[in-house]
Amino acid sequence: MQINAYLIFNGNCEEAFRFYAASLRADLSVQRFGDTPGCEDMPAAQKDKVMHARLQKGGAVLMASDDHPDHPCDGMKGCSVALSVDEVEEADRIFNELAQGGTVVMPMQETFWAKRFGMLTDRFGVPWMINGAMRS
Repeated sequence: MQINAYLIFNGNCEEAFRFYAASLRADLSVQRFGDTPGCEDMPAAQKDKVMHARLQKGGAVLMASDDHPDHPCDGMKGCSVALSVDEVEEADRIFNELAQGGTVVMPMQETFWAKRFGMLTDRFGVPWMINGAMRS
């Protein structure tokens, strides 16, 4: 079994996922509503929006889309994307890149479970929890 987070954005999914792909050094694929069978009746303004985005780094996958006019989303309340990396330096780098233009909730610091842990909400409103060098 594999469980993946699926984020819903309010029109800026592509911008957010291009930012994440660069910050995480991950591969990105994007499919738009206008290129999707069954979406021919979408409003013209929605056709260039993201129907499905897939970010992949190794075996890890994060997916998303822009909200659909028939199924509006009410933001990213009550969830966070948790990311764990093996190296302290990589955790710090990712945290600092994702924090650009966002809000640091808890600065990167040592905890009893990891050599590094920090929380932020990025400039797209997505909450993140970054772990680096987990303790056994």
